[in-house]
Amino acid sequence: MSPVQGGRVLNLDTLVRVRRGLRTPGPALRLPVPDGMTAPLGCDAIAVPAHVGPLVMPRLPRVGCVYADETHWYWLVPSDSDHALEWPAPARYVTGALVPDLPEIPDLVHRPDGTLPYTPPIPLYLALCRVTGTAPSWSRPVSA
Repeated sequence: MSPVQGGRVLNLDTLVRVRRGLRTPGPALRLPVPDGMTAPLGCDAIAVPAHVGPLVMPRLPRVGCVYADETHWYWLVPSDSDHALEWPAPARYVTGALVPDLPEIPDLVHRPDGTLPYTPPIPLYLALCRVTGTAPSWSRPVSA
């Protein structure tokens, strides 16, 4: 695909970013990266209802920063961890780790050793699929 003279080529990544930019959430708080840690890949978050969090935690080979309040648990993941993944309901993907409509930052309930705050997204995705009884998107039948 070649750009129109003076134009710009739009690909799937560009369209995803444009769609994200159109969202207008209410006031939001950003889940922080703890002091002494760095997020070189940016940060997004996966939110799940609080009753799901304890079911997922022991299924993960590595757990990054996890925040929790009475209603939800939030795992920090690298930015764009939703690329080509449909996170299973009731999980919710939170771009920029911006959590809307919270009165305060949830408590940090797990901090990993080292300097990276991330839970690896593929193991988290698979654990959530397992807990929710959802087949991973790549194993579902494709219709013509």
